[in-house]
Amino acid sequence: MIFAAGIFCLPFFIKSPYYLSILVFIGIYSITTLGLNLLMGYAGQISLGHGAFFGIGAYTSGILTVHYHLPISVAFIVALIITAGIAYLIGVPSLKLKGHYLAMATLAFGEIVNIVLNAAIDLTGGPSGFGEIPRIKLLGVVLDSEQKYFYFVWLVFIIFFILTSNLIHSRVGRALRSIHGSELAAAAMGVNVAQLKVQVFMLSALVASVSGSLYVHFVTFISPTTCNIMFSILLVMMVVVGGMANVWGCVLGAALLTVLPEYLRVFEDYDIIVYGFILLFIVMFLPGGLTQGVQILLHRLRRTANRATDT
Repeated sequence: MIFAAGIFCLPFFIKSPYYLSILVFIGIYSITTLGLNLLMGYAGQISLGHGAFFGIGAYTSGILTVHYHLPISVAFIVALIITAGIAYLIGVPSLKLKGHYLAMATLAFGEIVNIVLNAAIDLTGGPSGFGEIPRIKLLGVVLDSEQKYFYFVWLVFIIFFILTSNLIHSRVGRALRSIHGSELAAAAMGVNVAQLKVQVFMLSALVASVSGSLYVHFVTFISPTTCNIMFSILLVMMVVVGGMANVWGCVLGAALLTVLPEYLRVFEDYDIIVYGFILLFIVMFLPGGLTQGVQILLHRLRRTANRATDT
C-alpha cells in the first residue's frame, strides 16, 4: 500500500513528459519481468525468447486495431489467445529440455519470430514497422498523455503484483519452488512437473503479451527491433539484476536497466560492455540481485541506529 501510494504521488512532483514516459516504460517492463521471474526465479526454467511473446502481444494488438479496426479490448483478448496457443506449442517440446538446451531452444524461437516479423511486410511493415496505432480509451477517457498512461500502467502492475504474490505463496508457488530445487523430488511428492512447467511458461508468456500490448498503445509504433533477441536478453538481465525469486526485484531490475541506457548514449555501441560489467558484478558480489543489496544496506542502517540508541 505504501509503495502504491508513493508511485501514484510521483506525477505531482514529476511534471516532465520525458521522465513520466520513462516511468511508464519501467512499469511496462516490471510487468513483463513479473511473469519471467515466475518462470526463471521460481520454476528455475531459462527463457531467452520472452521478447518474442512481448512482440506477439504488441504486433497482434497493433495489427488488429490499425488494419482491421477492431476495438482495443478485443485486440488484447485475441493477442492473449494467440500467445497462449503459441506458448503451449513451444512450451510442450521445449520444456523437456534443461539448462543451456532450453535457453537455446527459446532463443531459436525468438529469432524465428523476428524473421517472420521482418518478412511479413504487408501485415507488419517489415523492418520499418508501422505506426498510427490508437491510444487506449478507458471509461470514455483517451489515455493520450504520459500522466494518464502512467496511472493506468502502474495500476495494471499493482494488480499483477498482487496476483503474483498470492500465487507464489500458494500451493502452486511451493510446487514451483520444489521443481526449481529438484524435479525428481517434486515428482516424488506428487507434483505434475511437466504440466506445471508448461502452465507457468504459458502464464509468463501471457504476462509478456499484456505488457507488449500496453507498450504498443503507448508508443503508437512498433518494429521488429522492439522485440528482438537483445530485448529478450535485456529482460533476463532485469530479472537477474533485480533478484530472482523476488517480486520486488522485478521493479528494481526494470528501473535500473530502463534508466541506465539514457545515460549510456555517450558510449554508443559500447553500452553492451557496460551491461556485461553490471551483470558480472551482480553475479559475483550480489547473487541475490539488487534486492539483496538493499536488504544488506537496510540491515546495516538498522544496526547502526541500534548502536546509536544504546550509547
